[in-house]
Amino acid sequence: MNFGHILLNWYRDNHRDLPWRNTKNPYLIWLSEVILQQTRVQQGLPYYEAFAETYPTVKKLAQAPEAEVLKLWQGLGYYSRARNLLQTAQIIDRELDGIFPNTFQKLIQLKGIGPYTAAAIASFAFDESVAVVDGNVFRVLARIYGIEIDITSSLGKKTFTELAQTLLNKHPPSEFNQAMMEFGAMHCTPQNPLCHSCPFQDICLAFSQKKTALLPIKKKKKTSQKRYLHYGIIWDHHQKITVNQRSKTGIWRGLYEFPLIEMELNEMPNKSNWQSLFSTDIQCSSEFPIGGRTWSHKLTHQDLEIRFWELQLNGIHVDGLAVDDLYKLPVPIILHKFMVWYWGNR
Repeated sequence: MNFGHILLNWYRDNHRDLPWRNTKNPYLIWLSEVILQQTRVQQGLPYYEAFAETYPTVKKLAQAPEAEVLKLWQGLGYYSRARNLLQTAQIIDRELDGIFPNTFQKLIQLKGIGPYTAAAIASFAFDESVAVVDGNVFRVLARIYGIEIDITSSLGKKTFTELAQTLLNKHPPSEFNQAMMEFGAMHCTPQNPLCHSCPFQDICLAFSQKKTALLPIKKKKKTSQKRYLHYGIIWDHHQKITVNQRSKTGIWRGLYEFPLIEMELNEMPNKSNWQSLFSTDIQCSSEFPIGGRTWSHKLTHQDLEIRFWELQLNGIHVDGLAVDDLYKLPVPIILHKFMVWYWGNR
């Protein structure tokens, strides 16, 4: 079997026309790879287009304020990716004269660029013969070759990377790597793969052994932590809203939010809870959260239950922002959804 020829024939007939596949610009390729980590192409494409238009060069990105970058990133999650993107752009612009490193070994030394991203840039932009191994590639190889090794283990990563590199040899690196990822994304999918029209059907061990649904092997995720967040919506006498910037640690680092109380259990905050946030008398406008509803939001290993409350402060002026200015700040996407709902119904 010539794995590469079968794969490349499939790719030439079936691949999607995506903008980052029509360029050798390492900046745009890097931008697409960072955005598409943990993100589906359909969701990531508008973000890629917005970033490429707003920051068409690495210098433009390097000059951008962090809050502006986070606002444009809003909704993609994993905000450390955006911060690393900005910091790495600054390093490339200021320390490397705006010139991207052109090898895997040099790329991997940059902040936020791991083996996968370094291999993608090196092969797509510079045609270096280095295999790209992502979740799609793990799945394709595990099924076709019947590899029953945990893909999150050191042995698993080594085994799959070596196999992918062996298969890549003597094929165009950019096209081969794109083909591997595209085949996993479109054909050999996690659920309901298209086995009955698969060009590898005759030699796929997972198909012949009825193990398609069992491969690849991946250790179970950690149990999600439940968290209960209560946000106070505080209007001052100028019809402005109080907001705070989150600290430099924990989730949503650097984003903005309303005054927050986190409860250990799924219970409602009382007056003393709210009063602990301010050195003044405070009261809730209602014993029920705004809209009588709870907003659910899932993060990696965290399930958030969020409620919003209208509060009244007595005897103190709290500086706030006008609603129009609030929309300009980077906020967690669940807060953005609340804002659209809340002010859309006032």
